[in-house]
Amino acid sequence: MKKFVTVIAAAGLVSLAACNSSPREQAADNIEANADAIADNLEDAADNATTDNAEDALENQADAVRGAGENKADDMRTHDADTNLSNGI
Repeated sequence: MKKFVTVIAAAGLVSLAACNSSPREQAADNIEANADAIADNLEDAADNATTDNAEDALENQADAVRGAGENKADDMRTHDADTNLSNGI
């Protein structure tokens, strides 16, 4: 149920973020929303982990996924989507 709510919430945030924004911004928002949903699922799994080590590993994975999503979204916002270069050449 938590996963379903997370996915619905992410979809709602994406649809709200889509208002009055460029396609590149929408794509970046989608990347962040998807990464957040995956990270939330990992954190839920960490809450259900049977050992402290497993919980820590899942929490670390969630942090890494969230960070990678933010980095990819920032890259999408600042670099030319066709060339992936900051100067757009």
